[in-house]
Amino acid sequence: MQALYSALDQSKVGIFESPTGTGKSLSLICGALSWLTDFEERRRKETAALLEERETVLSSSVAEASTASLSAEPDWITDFVQKKAERDLVSKLKEDELKRKKREERLEMIRNNAQLKYAMKRKSCEEDEAFKLLQLSKEEQTETPGDEEDEELVIAEYESDDESKSKSRFCGAEEEEDDELVEEHVTKIYYCSRTHSQLAQFVHEVQKSPFSKNISLVTLGSRQNLCVNEEVRHLGSVQRINDRCMEMQKNKHEKQHHEEGVKRKRGHAKAVCPYYKASALQQMRDDVLGTVHDIEQLLKLGKEKHSCPYYASRLAIPPAQLVVLPYQMVLHEATRKAAGIQLKGQVMIIDEAHNLSDTLSCIHSAELTGAQLCRAHAQLTQYADRFKGRLKAKNLMYIKQILFVIEGLVRVLGGKVGQNPQSQPTQAGTEMLTINNFLFKAQIDNINLFKLQKYFEKSMISRKLGGFVEKYAGSGMSVHTQSSSNKENRRTEGLNRYLQTLQSNQSGATVPSDDQQGSVEAEKVLSASPMMQIEGFFMSLTNSNADGRVVLHRQGTLSESSVKFLLLNPAVHFAQVLKECRAVIIAGGTMQPVSDFKQELLFSAGVGEERITEFSCGHVIPPENILPIVLCSGPSGQELEFTFQNRDSPRMMDETGRILSNICNVVPGGVVCFFPSYEYSRRIVSHWEASGTLTRLANKKKIFQEPKKASQVEQVLNEFSRCIRRCVQDGGTLTGALLFSVVGGKMSEGINFSDDLGRCVVMVGMPYPNIKSPELQEKMTYLDKHLCHSGGKSPGQALIENLCMKAVNQSIGRAIRHRGDYSSIVLCDRRYSRPATLSKLPTWIKDRTSTHQSFGPAFAALRKFFLEKKQKQV
Repeated sequence: MQALYSALDQSKVGIFESPTGTGKSLSLICGALSWLTDFEERRRKETAALLEERETVLSSSVAEASTASLSAEPDWITDFVQKKAERDLVSKLKEDELKRKKREERLEMIRNNAQLKYAMKRKSCEEDEAFKLLQLSKEEQTETPGDEEDEELVIAEYESDDESKSKSRFCGAEEEEDDELVEEHVTKIYYCSRTHSQLAQFVHEVQKSPFSKNISLVTLGSRQNLCVNEEVRHLGSVQRINDRCMEMQKNKHEKQHHEEGVKRKRGHAKAVCPYYKASALQQMRDDVLGTVHDIEQLLKLGKEKHSCPYYASRLAIPPAQLVVLPYQMVLHEATRKAAGIQLKGQVMIIDEAHNLSDTLSCIHSAELTGAQLCRAHAQLTQYADRFKGRLKAKNLMYIKQILFVIEGLVRVLGGKVGQNPQSQPTQAGTEMLTINNFLFKAQIDNINLFKLQKYFEKSMISRKLGGFVEKYAGSGMSVHTQSSSNKENRRTEGLNRYLQTLQSNQSGATVPSDDQQGSVEAEKVLSASPMMQIEGFFMSLTNSNADGRVVLHRQGTLSESSVKFLLLNPAVHFAQVLKECRAVIIAGGTMQPVSDFKQELLFSAGVGEERITEFSCGHVIPPENILPIVLCSGPSGQELEFTFQNRDSPRMMDETGRILSNICNVVPGGVVCFFPSYEYSRRIVSHWEASGTLTRLANKKKIFQEPKKASQVEQVLNEFSRCIRRCVQDGGTLTGALLFSVVGGKMSEGINFSDDLGRCVVMVGMPYPNIKSPELQEKMTYLDKHLCHSGGKSPGQALIENLCMKAVNQSIGRAIRHRGDYSSIVLCDRRYSRPATLSKLPTWIKDRTSTHQSFGPAFAALRKFFLEKKQKQV
């Protein structure tokens, strides 16, 4: 906490490592919020002192001016300017102090819950009316609509490409906030983590801390997580929920204009969201600021208050002192701006940051398949044809440019638009291109992608097209036509037919005919518009030529082929965060090795060594509660080196089986065995099945395997846990369970194998990434060219080792989860004994690791370790 306080006070970039179970979250909370409290108090005193000083100077200068000799003839212009500057400064200081006091008084009133309850009652009649309007709009939508029913699908006139305009009437409803709700941003701490469950856990720690009564905290999430309107939530996909929500906001603003006397075209009443009302949002914002809530509590509060948690939480950002949010919302600039997040002078804490570099690369990379490109081209063509009489010339021009670029992307994959991508063969192979070379190859170098990007943003064409596709080609949806509008029916007939062809082909290729659920999922995908992904890819192509590459994957057919933008320099997007924030803390349970963080993300972003501070603390468990072993050979003397060349040999697989069999004899409870990949796990388990090894293992522990589907992970974990608890309590022939898992898989990160669930973690081999991957090779080449060599190794070679050891550290850290826990770690590969490799292990593991050249002493140490634990329990 002291190191964190110091880093924040000195505006440093800190890399903090604190193992799970050591109180990392609470330390971050107390250290950061203590600093924030002191900082606010210090600034308050400094402002008061400065105000007093300036007022004294101003009064003395007035007195001097009045006593000055008339014959002195002073420079009255200079005198006037100086006095005005002083007066302006004093006025601003007074105004800021007044705002601060008002803000504090309001928060105090909110917390005391005084005179705020009447707000919702005052508007109850309006809310009943809103619900009636929603119901009415639903009923009217089922009736035969008029010619104006497609009004919301038509892009408004695109007036200007002037990039200097900060706002446009084409901006989304999210920017159309009421002026009275917009506030000045106070100094705050942004805390971000990878998953919503990790964020919820952090919020619960805040609720338990001594700061819970005095801190203003807001939790941010996506519409999918925070929407309380069941009519919107049931749409399922993020894109559909976003589109529907924004459409409802637009309808609400149109309704307000209509009420103000603005003439609206005839047509059915459009659905508005009854949860989006200024008074209710303001009331909920106050409730959010007054009490600490996690996402589940926000949802409950939204339903109770009949208000939207998504928009209320955004309105609470400016006055909030602690903002809790997922990575993507703060690390992606466009998302950051849309959410109203301002980083200037603020503090950011990035937790679970061991994969920060990869996260940044993934967020800013984009991929499109041939099927998506063809589908988008067909949809946009049908859209332009359907509304060509109602679209302005400039809109048609930009739509033609988008179509032209899509045609170029399809062409570069070896296909043609307008034909079924499933039946178009392409020559298999992978090609890596710079951005400029790709634009030339696709023959789209004459298109201004920056203007297209701005058009996407301001015209909201992706949302309009999504609404068009959902209406006319959605699953189970009929085309809305009048009996006389056969012409309109013909216009959309091609799109429907084309999508049905795609659907039948895709269903036949990926799911059995009797799998109804799979067919429904395929239908949902096909009925959605891929234009959002197209927009994202276009944006990627505006990166600097040196910072990224475009990968062309041709897979035999156009449908399966893809074009992918690969970001090579994540520092270019992290640099702005580092530049704007007062201080940035990069924290995690396992941050080793930190050299790649510093090189790839900090030095490359222009951060000097003097601004970086590092802190690492040991574990809270006693030394005798962990037994890390490097195993260099197996029971039969077979040397353990799981290189790609020899790991598939029957001898190596049999030796691994013997090691596991011996371990299962002495380790009680759960054993988790990590393999380098799903494919190797499949091969070695098949070999053990044929040789009888699997049967011998199953006689000692029940065997579980990590599922490939994320939806099945919870079920497997529950069965694994139940089996171990039953075996530990009841005894019997089975001593626990054995789980086969994969490094980098669903169970190597974010899953706790505490206590009896993970008494031993076995790491089979070293999980090096696939060196033959074109993306990895390009990344290595880029690093070798742009970063300095250190320790006798090239940056590319260092990347390979660091990726491997980061994955190992995440996997072996699953076992020890709290102060009283104990576990053994067995690293099965002699290469772990190399000093350079050992140095990349977390300090608390490295300092206690013993290397054994033969199996006998290692097994004896393992047996002794668990016998001692058993005797202590007795």
